[in-house]
Amino acid sequence: MSEPTGNGRRMSRRSLFGLGAAGAAVAGAGAVGARALLDEPPVAHAAATSDPYPFYGEHQAGIVTPAQDRLHFVAFDVTTGDRAELIDLLQEWTAAAARLTQGKEAGSFGAVGGDPAAAPDDTGEALGLPASGLTLTVGFGPSLFDERFGLAARRPAALADLPKFPGERLVPEISGGDLCVQACAHDPQVAVHAIRNLARIGFGRVSVRWSQLGFGRTSSTSRAQATPRNLMGFKDGTNNLKLEDAGLLREQLWASAGDGAAWMAGGTYLVTRKIRMTIETWDRTSLTEQEQIFGRDKGEGAPLGAKREFDPLDFAARGPDGQPYIAPDAHVRLAHPSSHGNAHLLRRGYNYVDGSDGLGRLDAGLFFIAYQRDPRKQFVPVQMRLAREDPLNEYIQHVSSGLFACPPGVRDASDYWGRTLFTP
Repeated sequence: MSEPTGNGRRMSRRSLFGLGAAGAAVAGAGAVGARALLDEPPVAHAAATSDPYPFYGEHQAGIVTPAQDRLHFVAFDVTTGDRAELIDLLQEWTAAAARLTQGKEAGSFGAVGGDPAAAPDDTGEALGLPASGLTLTVGFGPSLFDERFGLAARRPAALADLPKFPGERLVPEISGGDLCVQACAHDPQVAVHAIRNLARIGFGRVSVRWSQLGFGRTSSTSRAQATPRNLMGFKDGTNNLKLEDAGLLREQLWASAGDGAAWMAGGTYLVTRKIRMTIETWDRTSLTEQEQIFGRDKGEGAPLGAKREFDPLDFAARGPDGQPYIAPDAHVRLAHPSSHGNAHLLRRGYNYVDGSDGLGRLDAGLFFIAYQRDPRKQFVPVQMRLAREDPLNEYIQHVSSGLFACPPGVRDASDYWGRTLFTP
């Protein structure tokens, strides 16, 4: 969430092993100080994409952190029924995550420093690579709050199961999960390395339920970032919640003790949706129809009838023919906060391409990620209206869904992910 601490950059894996400076030091997304959350004017800093983000803080990193370029998201099923083993796992994961996000190996002996006759405590594929802005964010699914661990009474009301939306065709095998970990980084190998090592540490206590790789972020979470494009070629997330929106973040993103689950104070709720696009059909659709469906022009990203991307959306504006520039069923109108009681989402989704389906069609689309204070009041009403009225539905299909409660951040080395849940 904030700029790297200390008098200089944290030592990278490459420098730790005497292999020289990190290769890619391209100026990347600006990191903004924690003062943004205290209503002080944010100050953007040019951070190299090799730099680390702090792991400890009031909130988990990887939420309002300026969105990185790559994603490896994984959902786990907990295979142990022992509450103490689950807590031990979360403590071990937290310790490993604190190291990994700072450009270190997962364990103190690393990939090559331990007993040669024993398995290493790091898999080694990230040796020589810098931290690359890695963030690791954990969440707890509704299924974790069953009878196994004595957590049923502590399930937040906001973690209510999502309703069935019209038209969705969810695949159970790639939906849900007891736990999730979101790894974001500027280097895909760093993100994959982190997930691989957490899965290795969890062996015998968790199993991977499903995972998703993503590239090319489809949202900006800081005003220091340019708006990216989705695989339909349109700028995505222009009006997204941003790191700098301190007041809106308190109102729309972060849970508070007064919401009914005190252990979630400082946390947030995550919804994931894998949305497959029928790319080939979309690519044969006229530019005019594409723009009318979205309600924005494809080049600049401006609202129809306006000139610039960040011009206000004027739903009353009409063209020379007397018709609204932005159609009543345009995506931007249906999803706009004004249509849903001022409900905002903080989106940080990614494009994906998972090969082809065997019929010459790309298996590609959007891995949608949205954080919010209460999905019942934010994601659910927005998605219900989109599912019923959005003409974009002709070109997309929701195939996977996930819902997770993301606890508050880790305070220091004595703390761990989910401590407030297990130690009231």
